[in-house]
Amino acid sequence: MARYSGPVCRHCRREGMKLFLKGDRCYTDKCGVERRNYPPGQHGQARPKFSDYATQLREKQKVRRIYGVLERQFRKTVQTATRTRGVTGELLLALLERRLDNVVYRLGLVTSRAEGRQLVRHGHFSVNGRRVNVPSFVVKKGDVVGLTARGDKAARIAAALEALEERTVPSWLTVNKQARTGTITGDPVREELTLPISEQLIVELYSR
Repeated sequence: MARYSGPVCRHCRREGMKLFLKGDRCYTDKCGVERRNYPPGQHGQARPKFSDYATQLREKQKVRRIYGVLERQFRKTVQTATRTRGVTGELLLALLERRLDNVVYRLGLVTSRAEGRQLVRHGHFSVNGRRVNVPSFVVKKGDVVGLTARGDKAARIAAALEALEERTVPSWLTVNKQARTGTITGDPVREELTLPISEQLIVELYSR
């Protein structure tokens, strides 16, 4: 499966904002947006005019990069949200939030979604006591996310848990730091997504 392996700071610079793709580095002066706050490339410092389509495309690319989802996966998620009763844009964000790689990040078990995706792939996490190595696995209310025997020995997870006090855990998740588990107690809340996302633009793009 294709996966971008270049410098992810280019993504943040391209979108003109911090997407927090590199964990703790994004909070330091080494952040690419802090050092060069303009898009990458030869014409990065120009001031282009965006059409309506370009604005919608940029919003879609931004959300894709935040959650680390490929185009085909993202399109399927949009289709699932469209077929579900409710507000399509909010349902789309809820489905992305309930991906396992995002949930372990929100629980504070890892420092970034990319790290969460890698450790899920390596079999460090379980859902309801069963090992799950699929980052796109969608958790539901009542599920308990824990560590496997391998994950319990991972130094990266232990370091993330030590810094958990500095992180804000969403209201729809509950963390048991002693047991190293997290429980999904509700549905993702739109107001707790602090990054500026206009999900309606994405819905309009795919409804063309």
